[in-house]
Amino acid sequence: MRLSFPPLMLGAALLLATNTWAAERATPEEAKAMAIKAAAVLKSAGPEKAFAAFDAKDNSEWHDRDLYVVVLDFHGVMLAHGTNPGLIGKSVIDLKDVDGKPFNRDIIAVTDAAWVDYKWQNPLTKAVEAKTSYQIRVGDDLVGVGAYAR
Repeated sequence: MRLSFPPLMLGAALLLATNTWAAERATPEEAKAMAIKAAAVLKSAGPEKAFAAFDAKDNSEWHDRDLYVVVLDFHGVMLAHGTNPGLIGKSVIDLKDVDGKPFNRDIIAVTDAAWVDYKWQNPLTKAVEAKTSYQIRVGDDLVGVGAYAR
C-alpha cells in the first residue's frame, strides 16, 4: 500500500512541527524576566546561596528550556553558569564568539541593564546560534539570561 499526503496536509504537518520547535525555545521577554528575578535573588539571598541555585541543573526555576543564568564579576571572572560549571572561577573577559566578538567585554561594560548580542552554543540544539542576553548589574556583578534566535 502506498501512502500519499496531499500538499496541504504536508504543509500543515510541517507548520505544526515548526511551531512545536519554536515553542520549546524561550523568548527574549522570558529571558529578561528570569534575569530580573535572578538579580533580585542575588540581592536578597547573597552570592553563596544565589550562585548555588543558579548552577544547580535540577533547579527548574533557573533552567527553563534554553534559559539559564550566568553571572560575571566586573573583571570578567565567571561566578555562576547554569550549563557550564567548568567556566566558574575562570576569566572569560577575552572569550570570543564564533565571529571573533569579545562579548564579555560588552557585558561588563553594562552600568545598569542592557541587551548584549553574540553567538553561543545552544544547550538544547548544540548548534552555535545568535543569542541576545539581558544583563543587569548587581553591585560589581553582572547577572544575565539570554534567548536564542527563533
